[in-house]
Amino acid sequence: MRHVLSIMVANNAGVLGRIVGLFSRRAYSIDSLSVGSSEDQRFTRITVSVQCDEMVLEQIIKQVAKLVDVQEVMELKPESAIYRELCLVKVEATATARPDIFNVATVFRANIIDVSTKTITMELTGDFNKINAFIELMKPYGVLEVVRTGLTAISRGATKI
Repeated sequence: MRHVLSIMVANNAGVLGRIVGLFSRRAYSIDSLSVGSSEDQRFTRITVSVQCDEMVLEQIIKQVAKLVDVQEVMELKPESAIYRELCLVKVEATATARPDIFNVATVFRANIIDVSTKTITMELTGDFNKINAFIELMKPYGVLEVVRTGLTAISRGATKI
């Protein structure tokens, strides 16, 4: 089962390495990792997606929470959080295929960010399933490159870490 953790850490050198090292030493596999500034310059927010059962998740949360620079760890469950990922997709675009590519991009609310004589590059945000569906629909046109940021998430409503 996939679980998403939001980890607030002190903005100190080496913190990310210690967190990733903890996962690595215990053979926990990270599916996705996203790191960025928070609303407070003293802290960085790390979003980690892992595949594990509930017992392993409890262990991960306890072990991460023990690290010195970790301020808080919170699981973001799908029903009470917003998950997003950014994806850039470059496809081959013949003159005849362009209208169809533009139509699919419109349906998925993808932004066309670059057009050349042979390619179209699009930017798409959404959850894991939306992005996978979009890539699948682009495959017949010839997907040349895909770059994904990894999952980022935030709790819904007034709840905050």
